[in-house]
Amino acid sequence: MPHLITPLSVLSLALAPVAALAQSGPETPAPSPAASVSQRVGLTDIAVEYSSPGVKGRKVFGELVPYGELWRTGANKATKISFSKDVVFGGKEVSAGDYSVFTEPTAKRWTVILNRDTELWGNNGYDKKKDAVRVTVAPTKSPKRERLTFLFSDTSDDGTRLDLEWDDVRVSIPIRVHTKEQVLASIDAAVGSAWAPHMRSAQYLMESGGDLKKALGYVDTSIAISENWRNQWVKAQILEKMGKKKEAGALAKAAAKNGDDSGAFKFYKPRIEKAASDWK
Repeated sequence: MPHLITPLSVLSLALAPVAALAQSGPETPAPSPAASVSQRVGLTDIAVEYSSPGVKGRKVFGELVPYGELWRTGANKATKISFSKDVVFGGKEVSAGDYSVFTEPTAKRWTVILNRDTELWGNNGYDKKKDAVRVTVAPTKSPKRERLTFLFSDTSDDGTRLDLEWDDVRVSIPIRVHTKEQVLASIDAAVGSAWAPHMRSAQYLMESGGDLKKALGYVDTSIAISENWRNQWVKAQILEKMGKKKEAGALAKAAAKNGDDSGAFKFYKPRIEKAASDWK
């Protein structure tokens, strides 16, 4: 049967070159290109992702960005800011996480808003009930900047400033971090868990036929840091190998008493209880 050419097939053939041209068209700059900036402040990572519109000869604030109205603070998808740890944003506590950034500019005061919904396109779907914080700051004059830009300034271990600059306007929000508290907590955690490597070192020497006096020194350090059934049991075994069965039995008894609900203790419990009974 001969192939029939229908009006639809003719149209498809006619449009095919157009589609091919569209797919192979030239790449051109985005009107508001994607941008990002990040900064480590002490132990806290802060990052901003946004689209950066240009002035392009227009009057920006008061016209392109109307005063007294909600603004996505960029272009395209709403600007996003991320904090790896809790911070104080503009004097208000903000939990670690991701937030969209909105603003309500006026000539003399700006309200800067962090909203928990980070999937908004522009202002569409914005819900004030999802605001995490609202802070008010005064804009200042800045050197002319063609494209909207976020940057960090005055960064120290304890804080930074997030600056928004566009046209001849700068809005700066202080951000304080909890570096000292975080470092002290990190030190406490590191020192508090230091019993484990000392105990494992003692256990290795004991099980591999190493220097028992050195092993005893390691396990005593472990117990001094944080005494628990694990290092008590290791010390009991070392003492037993050194011929000090009475002391070993007393420590095995203490280890059995200090046991927990972990699978490790349940595994060792029968052995520990038998040693407590036998080593006298």
